[in-house]
Amino acid sequence: MTQNTSQYPVSGAGLGLRRALADKLMADPPDDIDFMEVAPENWIHVGGALGKKFRWFTERYPFVIHGLSLSIGSPAPLDEQLVRDIKQFMADHNIRMYSEHLSASGDDGHLYDLMPIPFTEDAVHYVAARIRRVQDILEQRIAMENVSYYAPVDSSMSEADFLLAVLEEADCDLMLDINNIVVNSINHGYDAHDFLQRMPAERLRYFHLAGHFVEDEDLRIDTHGTPVDEQSWSLLGDAYEKFGAVPTLLERDFNFPPIEELLNEVRKIKSLQQSASLQDAANG
Repeated sequence: MTQNTSQYPVSGAGLGLRRALADKLMADPPDDIDFMEVAPENWIHVGGALGKKFRWFTERYPFVIHGLSLSIGSPAPLDEQLVRDIKQFMADHNIRMYSEHLSASGDDGHLYDLMPIPFTEDAVHYVAARIRRVQDILEQRIAMENVSYYAPVDSSMSEADFLLAVLEEADCDLMLDINNIVVNSINHGYDAHDFLQRMPAERLRYFHLAGHFVEDEDLRIDTHGTPVDEQSWSLLGDAYEKFGAVPTLLERDFNFPPIEELLNEVRKIKSLQQSASLQDAANG
């Protein structure tokens, strides 16, 4: 069932902009990319030649941002200066939406990793209050991402129940990572389709899609360093069947292949979206 496209900050298929890709993308700007995404921490207060390069992209493509260090589940005080910097960054570059990880990334310092939050009612209340504070400062809604995790801190609630409770109490949006559903379903033994079916269509803003590393039959590592695997492609197709052609961003953080290979994955996203739209139209 197709959702009203007005709920989405962007449309179509996007690519995460990484510095290693910038020069190649500038040399031959692809028409296949409908929007881009960056981590704001990598670009805030960046000036000079690199700042001009980033401006070149933001003047040509719609942008969303996906944060790395808000650490919404951390016991440390919320970094409100970071939030204010993000607010100004969004205004300076006409950024359409800010999303973050539903995780902790530090305490008195950054851990350089995304640590799981205990799946408890107390954690729901704590995290939701911090998200509401971020939204108050930004004067707009943010989207939280379902994250990959490997050793749950407390599983009093299921991952899906915890995520849904946070979204409801914080009254925030959802940026759904398809690969993370696949990774977690294998690592923690739940059904990826059941998880997908429970997600609230009205809170969806866009999808993430990426590759992961197969460590073992029952262990996947969320790396963003490989092509998207068939299980994630299949689940993405199921997601389009349920929610319609939700905007989808391809993430690749290292082991960059030739640009054409990345663009082929972006084109595959667009093809799946078009098929979903045609099917939806045929069903009336």
